[in-house]
Amino acid sequence: MADKILVIEDDEGIAGTLYRGLTFEGYKVNVAYDGPNGLASVRDDPPDLVVLDWMLPGLDGLEVCKRIRAAGTTPILMLTAKDAIADRVQGLDAGADDYVVKPFSFDELMARVRALLRRAKPAPEGTGEVLKVADLVMNTGTREVWRHNRKIDLTAKEFDLLELFMRHPRQVLTRETIYDRIWGYDFGGESNIIEVYVRYLRQKLEAENELRLLQTVRGYGYALREE
Repeated sequence: MADKILVIEDDEGIAGTLYRGLTFEGYKVNVAYDGPNGLASVRDDPPDLVVLDWMLPGLDGLEVCKRIRAAGTTPILMLTAKDAIADRVQGLDAGADDYVVKPFSFDELMARVRALLRRAKPAPEGTGEVLKVADLVMNTGTREVWRHNRKIDLTAKEFDLLELFMRHPRQVLTRETIYDRIWGYDFGGESNIIEVYVRYLRQKLEAENELRLLQTVRGYGYALREE
């Protein structure tokens, strides 16, 4: 069955280009032209991925992104004409998994769509690994995480970050290493995006008052280990 992609874009020309291109690539595509209708489409016909414009009538893309993220882990690729680092960080803080700056290359957009869909899907049976640190267990094939017997739902980016830590238990990972492995670039001193995602992970890993595993090593970075 083809993956379902929802495009939320008010520019009819761009929306039409995305609809035709994504359909040609074999995806089932729906289009919404404003924020409220986009949210209604997510609710009524949940997509496998959302391509979301930043500037939307009715409800802007940042607010739409926050509401989609609050309701679940659907991958979100944000389209934006804003290319300043602060703007990129704001979009990621709102819950976007990735972004593409307008004007964009359709080939680049497709590569990012494929990557997000691939990360969001369970791997074929038998191809994953089971990682364990203390009482935290991750199955990289099914992309499931448990603490004790409690299943933890993570977004694609949260999962990638936790996997990085679980593959390097007790090792201190610097901010530069995390930027390179998870985002592929360094936002520089302007960004607190790592702190934001560490906070997200801690909230989920410690939701039932479990002991902290994701430790801050002041002046160096972070490490996944028991105190």
